[in-house]
Amino acid sequence: MTTLSFNNIEFTKKDDRLEVCFLKIFKADMPLSSHEVSKHSITVDSESRFMMHLDQALKNLTNTMTGKPAVYIHRNSGIPLVGSGEFGIVDRGTSLLEVKPITSCNLSCIYCSIDQDRRMIDFVVEADYLVDEFRKIADFKDCPLEAHIGTQGEPLLYADILHLIEGLDNIEQVERISMDTNATMLTKRMVDDLVKAGLTQFNVSLNSITKKTADTLAGKPYPVKHVKEMCSYIAKKADLTLAPVYVPGFNDDELGRIVEFGKRLKARVGIQNFLNYRFGRNPVRQLPWPKFYSMLRKLERQHDMKLIFKPEDFNIRPCKQLPKPFKKGDIIKAEIVCPGRLPNESIGVAEGRNITIIGCRSSGSCRVKILRSKHNIFYGKKY
Repeated sequence: MTTLSFNNIEFTKKDDRLEVCFLKIFKADMPLSSHEVSKHSITVDSESRFMMHLDQALKNLTNTMTGKPAVYIHRNSGIPLVGSGEFGIVDRGTSLLEVKPITSCNLSCIYCSIDQDRRMIDFVVEADYLVDEFRKIADFKDCPLEAHIGTQGEPLLYADILHLIEGLDNIEQVERISMDTNATMLTKRMVDDLVKAGLTQFNVSLNSITKKTADTLAGKPYPVKHVKEMCSYIAKKADLTLAPVYVPGFNDDELGRIVEFGKRLKARVGIQNFLNYRFGRNPVRQLPWPKFYSMLRKLERQHDMKLIFKPEDFNIRPCKQLPKPFKKGDIIKAEIVCPGRLPNESIGVAEGRNITIIGCRSSGSCRVKILRSKHNIFYGKKY
């Protein structure tokens, strides 16, 4: 008999099967062949047979929040972490590297650039794999870096977030770690834990001070009072940026109130312009950029606060970018490893990059024409 323990897996007996809960929100079933089960450990006759069943279960995860299949990307999955804007690591040629460990959200914002209802698959990435690959990229770039945790969704749904931040903080080149969050899941203790792990900046998407407007924009009840309390607490512990999205016709009257709230907290306020995306939620047409900046300048004068920023204001500098193994127009051969997030999409692998491909089957090899290669984010279609 062998007893096996797992930090990120919980086991529950369910009739004639074993339910596996992975990273708190992902579940799968596997055969019940154990003698003793506790929350994080299990006693088995054959370790090799159990691990084979567990590996299969982790290939058949379901996100319990969305009901969608989820792909677990780990160091032995055969899926590189560079190539996608949805998961992994994105290098846009600056001192800021984006880190994307999960795709999932607890809100349903009406303005979201990622319409989760259109997405058929979720991704979750192993923290140690992210840290190891980030370290390799950091060694290549060889400059002081900011690790920015910005996901297609809410990063605090990632149960291994503290471990991820601790790992990033231990990388020599990392000077700052920032995170985008809607702050609805935060507690004072969680803020303390995140700061202790190494998080230096919270970017909070507070879009309205008024409860009714906040609920409308979030697509479900939004705890404005709680989020404001968390912002007040964060401001005492770390850098805070309030990052509302301006959605014309919805929160026009809220922007000034948010700016004044930010002034009281001595926080930066970075108002974002709502943008229309083909596969996003588009309740209105975006404001043309000249009108948007004219509005910001007017708010700056009214509230005596800087609201227009350049990358250097955030200490973001140009920095050596990872080489691109292929360019737009190239015809390549890729191995298909899993479905993509949108219907008729799949994820392929070639030359150490992952590629989002339209029109290929869910397995096997495929000839692909590269349609996009900017910032090592690759899209292609079956050729």
